[in-house]
Amino acid sequence: MSLAGEERKQIIINMLQLKGKVRTPELVQALDVSSETIRRYLEELENELKLKRVYGGAVKINVEREEPAYVRREVLQAEEKRRIGRAAASLIQDKDVVVIDDGTTTLQMIDSLVLKKQLTVLVTSVYTLNLLIGYKNRNIFDGEIVLIGGRINTKHYRTSGTLAMEFMSNFNVDKAFVVADGLQIDSGVTSYEDERGVLARTFMKQAKQTIVLADYTKIGTSHYYKIADFKEIDMVISDVAPPNAWQAKLDDRDVHWIVAE
Repeated sequence: MSLAGEERKQIIINMLQLKGKVRTPELVQALDVSSETIRRYLEELENELKLKRVYGGAVKINVEREEPAYVRREVLQAEEKRRIGRAAASLIQDKDVVVIDDGTTTLQMIDSLVLKKQLTVLVTSVYTLNLLIGYKNRNIFDGEIVLIGGRINTKHYRTSGTLAMEFMSNFNVDKAFVVADGLQIDSGVTSYEDERGVLARTFMKQAKQTIVLADYTKIGTSHYYKIADFKEIDMVISDVAPPNAWQAKLDDRDVHWIVAE
C-alpha cells in the first residue's frame, strides 16, 4: 500500500480512538476517497486486529468483547438510540401491558410514554424505574410501574437471575422490547451474557409480540448467548436498513424491519 494509504488508515485508527466508532460516509468525506476504498481499508485494519467492522462502519475492537458498563454505554451511539427509542415507543398503544428490557436504547423510549394512557410497564433497569417514578410523581405518566424483582447487577444497574425469571413468568404482556447486543441473520439475536439473555427469552415467551432494538453497530455481529432466532421475533427497529443479503430471509421468517427516522 502507498504511504498515503497507510496515513489514511492511521487517521481511521485515530478517529476510532477518539469516538469509539466510525461510519463509512464520514470516512469518505474526511479522507476524500470512495466508499470502496474505505471498505478496503477497514477490511485490512480488521485483518490487522485493529478494529471490528460492523454494518456501515467500524468500532474499536474491545467494544465487541464484553458489555460496557452502563455509564459507558450511555454515550455510545446516543443519537441513533434516541431515534430507535422514539420509534419503539410509537408502537405502544393506550392500555398496553409492556415489558422493557434493560438498555440505554430502551431508556430512550420512556420520554415518549408520557403521551400514552393507562399503561402497565414492567422493567428491570434501575435507571428506567427511576425515570418512570419521577414522571409518575409529577403526574405526567399515566400508568402502573412494575419492577421485575431479582438480584441486582451493580455494574449494569438492573435486576437479573432466577428470581427475575420466576417473577416475569407470572405476567402476560402485549409487547416485549428486547435489546440485541448482536444481530446476525443466521445466528439470530444474541447477548453478551447468558443471565440477561435467558431473562430476555422469558420476556419473549410471555409476550404476544416481540420487538428487537439494535443500532447499526449490532448489525452483523454475534455474541456469546443466543436469545432467539429471527423466526421467533416479530419486528426489528434499527437506525439503518438491513443488509440486502438479509431481505429474503427476513421475508421468509415474516420479520418486519423498521428504520427509525
